[in-house]
Amino acid sequence: MTNSLELEVPLKVARHLIERVGFAYFNARRKIAPGGVERSESDEKLEGVGEEVDISYLKSLDPKEWKDQDHYSVLGLGKLRFEASDDDIRRAYRRMVLQHHPDKRKAKGEVVINDEDYFTCITKAYEILGTSKARRSFDSVDPEFDDSLPTQTDIDNDYFKVFNKMFKLNGRWSERPQVPVFGEVDAKREEVERFYNFWYDFKSWREFSYLDEEDKEKGQDRDERRWIEKENKTARIKRKKEEMSRIRDLVNLAYNNDKRIQRFKQEEKDRKAAAKRAKMDAVQAQKAEQEKAVREAALAKERADKAEQKRIELIRIEREQQKKVLKKERKTLRDKVKDCKYYAKNDKDQLKHMEGTEKICETFNLAELQALNKAMESKGRESFMAALQTADQKIAAELEEINQTQQKKLATAAAPKAAVKEVKKGELWSNENVQLLIKAVNLFPAGTAQRWDVIATFINQHSGSGGAQVLARDVLNKAKALQNSDHSKSSLKTQANDAAFASFEKSKKEVQVSNDITIGEEAPSQESKENVKQNGGAHPNQVNNQKPKQNGIATPAAAEAGAGAGAPAAAPMTNGTGGGAAASKTWTKEEQALLEQAIKSYPTTTPDRWDCIAACIPNRSKKDCLRRVKELVELVNSKKEAQAATK
Repeated sequence: MTNSLELEVPLKVARHLIERVGFAYFNARRKIAPGGVERSESDEKLEGVGEEVDISYLKSLDPKEWKDQDHYSVLGLGKLRFEASDDDIRRAYRRMVLQHHPDKRKAKGEVVINDEDYFTCITKAYEILGTSKARRSFDSVDPEFDDSLPTQTDIDNDYFKVFNKMFKLNGRWSERPQVPVFGEVDAKREEVERFYNFWYDFKSWREFSYLDEEDKEKGQDRDERRWIEKENKTARIKRKKEEMSRIRDLVNLAYNNDKRIQRFKQEEKDRKAAAKRAKMDAVQAQKAEQEKAVREAALAKERADKAEQKRIELIRIEREQQKKVLKKERKTLRDKVKDCKYYAKNDKDQLKHMEGTEKICETFNLAELQALNKAMESKGRESFMAALQTADQKIAAELEEINQTQQKKLATAAAPKAAVKEVKKGELWSNENVQLLIKAVNLFPAGTAQRWDVIATFINQHSGSGGAQVLARDVLNKAKALQNSDHSKSSLKTQANDAAFASFEKSKKEVQVSNDITIGEEAPSQESKENVKQNGGAHPNQVNNQKPKQNGIATPAAAEAGAGAGAPAAAPMTNGTGGGAAASKTWTKEEQALLEQAIKSYPTTTPDRWDCIAACIPNRSKKDCLRRVKELVELVNSKKEAQAATK
């Protein structure tokens, strides 16, 4: 009931004056235009974007020269410039459209010429700044950006302020984010080095396509567009190089005037100098220690030498004292024995005992002499006679030891000599080795390098006995023995003659064939007759009795020929003084020269080559020339083998 009664009572309204304040009131008030028209939300959003653009500036713009205008200033973003976001650019453009669109201006009664109206510049500015690639191209040539370098006066006035500003401005071109700051005078060395490393390796995104003089899209055909693109690219590269050179000059200018770098260099220089001084001090200290060690070693050596000298002196004094005591004991012994008349029964015993006394003095040491002198006081003769026997035994033992030592030395020295003599007599110079020696002496004449070593090697290679090896000294001794011996009384001559004649008979029956030459065989009987006639009608055994002297050694020519009895090809190695298988006569130097020249003149391709060669040498047949060539070839091969073996 109470509530119903209260509702039925009419309310009374009173009017009061209220001051209009508060956030809600002012928010609603802002929505109402000065003319009483309510403002839209889009108008609200455009407030606070950019700044008002002077209408006179806009009217002064020429749409045809849009490349020279400042697009940021046209849109009222002259202060934000490259820091303006894409949203800021869109809002600024919308605000400019709302204010300067030709339709709105016509509605206000303004005369608008479409082709020359400044609104075209506003539209072009938005086209450039609203596209990221075009905006980047325009930002690269921002007319508000200062490309100049600071002067030296500015640097001297405030170095850090100037370069902090310069590097902050140029840091906008960096491709890499987080550009290091230039820093102040108290910057650490690591920070300064990181800063200069970054700028000396600076990568810039700045490009200059906005400044292209020609638009390639305006080209009439493909070739013209390519030419325009090539010219534009060349100009861009040139401007890019200039830009990088400008950056490098800026960094060099900062580096050269940086007091921090100078301080770091001085610190590094001081550090190196300190390290050098420390090293020199260490060297000096080490040198001083070495000198000290040398001095101490010298002092120690001097003390050791003095101690050694003192020890030697003491030993000398002791020895002198021992000598004196020994001399005294010997004198005492001699006096006692003399006083007792040498304990002799007759003169003969006296002489013998006198000699024995000296033996005792020489063989007995000090202790033995003292004991003997003391014993002789009680047992005179008996002690003396026992001492004589002891002295004789000592002398005999020493002699026996000396004889055994000498016998051992003699036996040791005589054993190798006996073995060598046995080898020399039994095996070394057999008949075969002697023949090889005679042949080798002729093969390797005087003047051959290491002649006797080569001859020894030749004998060891061709010897079939398998006995002891021949040395160069053995070869030399045997050669001298052969030179000085009388071969007429030796059985070697007969053996050599028989071997040579057997080789001669064998060579008559064989056909000598070389690798590239075939020699026609002649009748053996006719060759034998010719050789007998040329040797004065004598039998080969008689011819071989001659003893020509070759290379300073009187050797039987037959023995030389017989050296090749086991190898028929070796028979022509003789000098033509005898032997049936040798040439009919010795080749002279002139004939040898003619042979060599003929061989050079007629190559192997020449038909009947050896007939032509034989025709060039008087008194020589084709067979003689072939035999001579083969002799020379075998001689050269033998020398090469022997010399190779010695190496």
